[in-house]
Formats: sequence, structure tokens, C-alpha cells
Amino acid sequence: MIYQQTSRGIEIPSSPELDLGQTLDCGQCFRWQILPDGVYQGIAMGRRLTITEQGGTVLFHDVTAQDFESIWAPYFDLDFDYACVRNDLSEIHPALCEAAQFAPGIRLLRQDPWEALCSFIISQNNNIPRIKGIVDRLCQLLGEERDGFYDFPTPQCLAEQTVESLAPVRSGFRAKYLIDAAQKVAGGQVNLAELSVMPLQEARQSLMTIYGVGEKVAECALLYGLHRLEAFPMDVWMKRAMAVLLPGYRPEQLGAYAGIAQQYLFHYSRCNAQLFTA
Repeated sequence: MIYQQTSRGIEIPSSPELDLGQTLDCGQCFRWQILPDGVYQGIAMGRRLTITEQGGTVLFHDVTAQDFESIWAPYFDLDFDYACVRNDLSEIHPALCEAAQFAPGIRLLRQDPWEALCSFIISQNNNIPRIKGIVDRLCQLLGEERDGFYDFPTPQCLAEQTVESLAPVRSGFRAKYLIDAAQKVAGGQVNLAELSVMPLQEARQSLMTIYGVGEKVAECALLYGLHRLEAFPMDVWMKRAMAVLLPGYRPEQLGAYAGIAQQYLFHYSRCNAQLFTA
């Protein structure tokens, strides 16, 4: 990744391969917000970041070269060739080709696996604004304070909680799921590092030993938290999108980058709801 260190931070050239809105507002992460002037502010990997795009440049505000290379370039997956993946996916089916070209700026973030697991447990039967609120309250209640923001709580900290102690988070029935996840991760029954390399079906089954984690949440944790690009989260909306856009296809037929295909299909479908009206 070509970048330039300036007095304002790190600058990289704007590119169709990185669209901040498509990447940060697509439902894969929940600790980013867009301000009225188009500035994005977020918290990831125990750091706070402000990022803007203007004048042909994407600016990572007040970021050093060391932090850019070790934290933010990996987080935004900037060294991965999404154009090559889009070309490969486009050969599978014309509808997938159109979806891939519709939003070429989506990138799959390399999020913290523990935070991603909890975030998608919270996401069940929920909407994005409320998910963000629950995550924020959870961090304020139990997270370590860092320069004016709160980090995501550790599994060890969350494992010590009760449904009653989590009441201020207002997570509802999800509180008991979060506690069980924390206890299994802290106790070693679910090893997130091992999930990144074990066969995908085994990784799914391991995550589904957590109370309240079904196929959809397990698949989201694998794709968004462990960068298992072959994972393919499937909910009612995606089942409908597959039936309309790729009838007869199964996720495993989309290959090693099925998860990237899922992002293209989901975003395309969300922006073209008329395709699904009877």
C-alpha cells in the first residue's frame, strides 16, 4: 500500500477499491459513526480513528506510519487485491458480476474476533442503531477507558457478570448469551485463534456450542471477526437475494471468496429493493 506521512497523518490516494460509506455502513461493524461533514470516527483494535476522504486523498488523521502499517492497513485489508476477486466472482454468474461492480469499494474489515463475536450475538433480532447503542453501553460499563473512549470488555471481565449486572446495557435476552460466550472463550472451550485455521465446519460447530449462537451468528463471527472469506452469512434477506439473483446456487459454489460475494450481493440487493417486489 502506497502512503504518505504528512503533518496531518497518513494519506493514501482515493480509489474505487476503498469506499468508506460502503465499508463502514454495510453492517459488518458497529463502532463507527459518520459526522455531518462526512468525517468518519470509530474505535477499533483498542484505538480511535478519524478518517476523511477529499480531494483525491483518504486521510487517516494523526496516525503514525508505524500504526498505519501495523493496525490500520491490516484492519482495512488494504493490501488485499479485491479487483482480482471481483473478476473471478464475475465469471460465475452475470448477476454476481453486476453486484460486484455495483459496489467495488466494499472491503471486509479485519476486526477483533472477540468483539465481532459479541457484536453479532447482540445483532440478533435487532437493527443497526440499536446494536450500536448496546455495544456502546457495554463498553462504557465494562471496558477500559482509553483517552476519552472505552475499549471493548475482555472475555474475562464479561465472564464475571450476571444478567442483573448487565441490565444497564439493555441488551435484553442477549445478556445471557454474552455471558456464556465470555465464559467459554475465557475458559478455553472456544479458542478463537484456533477457529481461524480449523476446517470451516468444525469452526462453525465450536461457535455453536455457545448458548444462543446459531448458524447465522457463527457465520458472521467467522467472516467478520476471523476473516474466513469462505464463510457466507445467510438470513431471510440473503436467502431471498440468492433465490432471485442466483437461483439454484449454493454458497459453497461461490468458492474461497464466498464471503466477499455475500457482501456484494447484500449491498446490491439492499440498494435495489425493487428487484424483490412481487
